[in-house]
This record gives sequence, structure tokens and C-alpha cells, in this order.
Amino acid sequence: MTKGGYLIYGTAHMHTGVVNVTLYGQDGRVLCTSNPKYGTGKEAGNEKGYLVGMSVCYPKPGSIMIEDGEILTLESVYENKFRTGAMGHFYIYLADQIPNKTISRGALILFSIMMLLFDTTHSVVLEPDKNHIKSATFLSENFEVGPGKIVVKTLLDIDIPRGHIGVKSFDVEVVDEDGNSVPLYETYLHHWFAVKYIENITMSQYIKQSHDLRNGIEFERNDGACQGFLLPHYWGLGAESRGTSSNLPDPFAVELGNPTKIKHGFKEKWLFSIMVIDTRGTQDRKGCTECRCKLMNLPKDFYNVTTGINGQLLPRNYKGGLFCCQDNVQCKLRNGFRGPTRKLSLRYKIKWVDWDEQQVPLKFYILDSTDRVRSNGSTPIHDCQAEYMIPRNHDNDIPHVKKANIPMTKGGYLIYGTAHMHTGVVNVTLYGQDGRVLCTSNPKYGTGKEAGNEKGYLVGMSVCYPKPGSIMIEDGEILTLESVYENKFRTGALGHFYIYLADQIPNKYLKEI
Repeated sequence: MTKGGYLIYGTAHMHTGVVNVTLYGQDGRVLCTSNPKYGTGKEAGNEKGYLVGMSVCYPKPGSIMIEDGEILTLESVYENKFRTGAMGHFYIYLADQIPNKTISRGALILFSIMMLLFDTTHSVVLEPDKNHIKSATFLSENFEVGPGKIVVKTLLDIDIPRGHIGVKSFDVEVVDEDGNSVPLYETYLHHWFAVKYIENITMSQYIKQSHDLRNGIEFERNDGACQGFLLPHYWGLGAESRGTSSNLPDPFAVELGNPTKIKHGFKEKWLFSIMVIDTRGTQDRKGCTECRCKLMNLPKDFYNVTTGINGQLLPRNYKGGLFCCQDNVQCKLRNGFRGPTRKLSLRYKIKWVDWDEQQVPLKFYILDSTDRVRSNGSTPIHDCQAEYMIPRNHDNDIPHVKKANIPMTKGGYLIYGTAHMHTGVVNVTLYGQDGRVLCTSNPKYGTGKEAGNEKGYLVGMSVCYPKPGSIMIEDGEILTLESVYENKFRTGALGHFYIYLADQIPNKYLKEI
């Protein structure tokens, strides 16, 4: 760019078949990604199968500067199909100066640049609202399921809003090729996790082509509390996704894309870790969703070669859970059942704001009711198991309680709390060290057939939104987590509690307490 300036607006002029278009700065930072919108109907402006729109970038004026002489990289992505006359034109408006309140029209410059080939997922058009909260809906790459089939996948480099932003919500569901919501009794969403990583810019193409994660990337987990890389995600639920709010109240948000916190020479990226179970035609739908080993067509040497969380071979009394639900394993079908394969995707909607001094960053913790904490002097050593089995107690009908005492090395003000659980949960409660209730999350069970209200399935968990500043978790405080399930035999039970904490609270909230 012989002459640079402040980026005010960016979009692309493309043709049908485009996946997306991205403009990068010389240092690898994303300046703008423009995503397509394809029509789904017959009316003008929504013609099915046609490209009917491209998303637009509106960075906060003054936040993105392109230097004089800076070399930009333009990458355009089309589907892998024969195509003639493909276009790759990117439009940017730049301002030489940014006035305090308004932008001079005379300072805007229009450029059109030819593009290179690249490849990514796609999204629909940006939807800003009057409160400056932006919203976009994305589709992951698809995955194929068939009756009884289990799919466990890592979907790399998912599409996510770029720039220095604050995420306000992150909602996910499973949809078919026509965009219809898929009910849990057809394909059960066991879990989806959104995981952050940084990627060496010089190895991006190699990683994309090879899916080799051993070199060139570094994972960045949440703030705790489990050991190593267990439960590392920033967002993630399961069957209860559609009915569990992920909204964070103003002015709180999860900060992403802060250039001062990204290692030089790396890009911040995200992946999905997913597990779905197609239960069509299975002998025992409920048992399949709990990953019961005896219901799976496991290899004969399964227990001789499969290791658990501790790195040791699974014991023979391991009756079900994550390790019996492996990619491409099939849950046993009813005799003679035949059904078609289908391609599904994750549809995910993200709401965010451009980061500024008004936003308050949050820390995200996942607490696990299986955590068997011990100490090494003053240092807590966590030993989360991620899942557990519930035996049937025939002597009484008292619910099963799983309890963990978890020290919080770093505390903060509680802003949000909820739980990721499985069907059969009664409730989950997080207590402070003095016994006070910090948050109780209660289940919602479906009563119908439509997606989001499937009868007998866990379809939502309640969320706690304490008044900001009203609940403080102290540094070093020992919290108690209690997960309560029905008194029934169950494998692969979860007891994960999610909390967002703020280090500081705006004064106006503290004055009201």
C-alpha cells in the first residue's frame, strides 16, 4: 500500500461459490473478513443458491491503521469446484485522519485489490444493534452421521469475529443441510467445546493441509481449575445448549484478540471439539447417549489398548463414558434397521462488542465435581476425572450426590454461573467456604417433539446472574460443588460448573450494594 490510512469499512465483491475473503496486515493480523450470505427462497434478494450478500467490517474508527508502504495479504476462498470468471475484489475505505467525533468524507479512499486462494468456514451477514452489540451466525464444516454412528471430531480454525473484541454470548446447535434444527432423539449432541489456540504464521498452510497439531500451535486454556489440558474450553455445553443462556450482562465480556497478549509471529485461532451420537434405530437410545460400553460395537482388544484420563489402561469394570464413545464407533442397532446417512453442521451465533475502556474483562473457570484435590505444600493439585458412574442404590430412593472441595487460587466477583450436565440431573449447587450458596443451577426437561423441547431429555440449565459486586469469592477460598442426580444407574455422568469472575466492578455497582 503506497499510501495507508485508518480502516473505516471493508467488504468484497465476489461470485457464487465464495466461502470467504480475508485481508491481513503485514504482521499477520486480520484487518477484515467478509463472509457470504446465500439465499434460501424465491423472493428477490433471497434467491435460493445465489450469493445475495457479503458481510461488512466496521472497525472502531482509529482502531486499525494501515501504514504507508505496508504489504497486505488478500486471500479469497471458493468451493473446490470448476468455476470460470471468479472474482476476488476487496473494497476498503481509508481515512487519512480521524476527527474526534466525525469522519470527513473527503478523507475516504477506495481501493480494489485482487486476491489469493484460501479456505475457511462461512457465516451470514453481520447484524449490529442499537447498543453496539454485533451478531453473526456461522456454520461449521459438515460431518457425516448414520444410524448408531458416533462422531468425535476436532474442527480447526473455525470462523469467529476478528479484531480486539468482547464476546457477549456464544450459542450452538446441530442443523441439517437445509438449516433445520436436528432434535436430540435423532442426533444427540453430547458436547461441543470452543478451544483457543495460537498458530505460528509461518506454518499456517502446513497445519491446514496436514491437520498436524504437534508443531506450530500452542493451546491456551481457560483460567482453571482442572489439571493440564483437561476441560480447557472457553464455551461449551451439550444437549442443554438450546435452552441455556450464555448472555453476559453489560459491561462484562470475554476479551478476545488483544494484540498485546498474542505472541509475536502467531495468530489467535479457535477450534471446536465435538461429540455427536446418531441414535436412530439403536437398541437403547438412552444407553447410547450415556456411552454404555456393552451397547457399542467395540473392537475385541478395546480394554487392552484403551487408556483413560490417568494414562493407564481402562479397568474391566469401566462400564461406560467418553472412552467408549470413539469416532466411527457404532451403537448397536435393532435387527434389520436401515437408515440413510446425513450431513450435519454446528450452527453457532456469536454476539460481541468492539473492545474499549468501557468493557470489563471476565475470567472463566470450569469446576468439576469429580476433582479430587490434594496439596503440595501451599499449592493445590487438581485431579479432575471429567465424568463418573452412578451406581443404583436399591436400599433407598435418595438422590446421588457427588461433592468436591475446590480451592480458588484467584477469586473475583461472581457475574455468571451455570452447569454442563446430563439427563437425570436434579440440580447443581456451588457453595462458598462459609456455606453460603453462590449459585444453584436447575435443569429443564423437554415435554414435546420439537428441537429444543425433546421429551425426557435435558434441554436447558438455569443461569445465575447475581447483582454485580454482591458475591465475592476470595483468593484462596475453598468452594464446595455438589452435583445431584436421580438414584439410577448411569454412566458418563457430568458435573461441570461454569463461573465467570470479574477482578473489578465499576463503582456505580458497588455504591448500590
